[in-house]
Amino acid sequence: MSGFILSTARWPEVEAGPRRLLVVPLGSLEQHGPHLPMDTDTRIACFVAARACGGRAGVGLAPPVAIGASGEHADFPGTLSIGTDALALVLVELGRHASMHWPTMLLVNGHGGNGPAIADAVARLRAEGRECHVWHAGLPGDGGDAHAGRTETSLMLALAPSEVLLDRATAGDTRPIAELIPELRAHGVRKVSPNGVLGDPAGASAAEGTRLLDLLVANLTETLDSLLADP
Repeated sequence: MSGFILSTARWPEVEAGPRRLLVVPLGSLEQHGPHLPMDTDTRIACFVAARACGGRAGVGLAPPVAIGASGEHADFPGTLSIGTDALALVLVELGRHASMHWPTMLLVNGHGGNGPAIADAVARLRAEGRECHVWHAGLPGDGGDAHAGRTETSLMLALAPSEVLLDRATAGDTRPIAELIPELRAHGVRKVSPNGVLGDPAGASAAEGTRLLDLLVANLTETLDSLLADP
């Protein structure tokens, strides 16, 4: 028996079928430069989760938590954020309820700014005896391409090319993210990069995006294999 997409499932089907793992994508609604849609992180997390979970017995795929902790982008109109504390509370309450019907929950995170909230929520849930894990979407070697640069532009060209406005794509601050973090924490993204880009979209392509998506899916698949290895 295959898994469940909870948004379209009926409760008797879920009750009757095996329930081994609940997967919850996490994203954000925040600026992604002048050329990418604000739900970029959510789209990526949802796509990777759906591909990796597809057809797996006992796996439930939940709708995304689509507004996260994006305070560093607050100066850009359109960004919406509930902050770290509120997101952590949401995830804890979600995990508590999910544990009534699912032995394990996996958070599939597409936005780096959600990290502290996720770490807090996972720790609290585990302290309560609940099984909760997290997988963060990340690719090696993208330290100088942290936000709305070549990597995310390529991913979106593969996922939703009509949503990418390449004629508006321009480079932002291209320093490595480790160098930028103190300024970002102190002043926010807009003071560091007025166009909201951390990196350079130049050279992005759908072919590269497809390759990167395949890497992300393969990585998440390994995590799922590990979590589902024990009966």
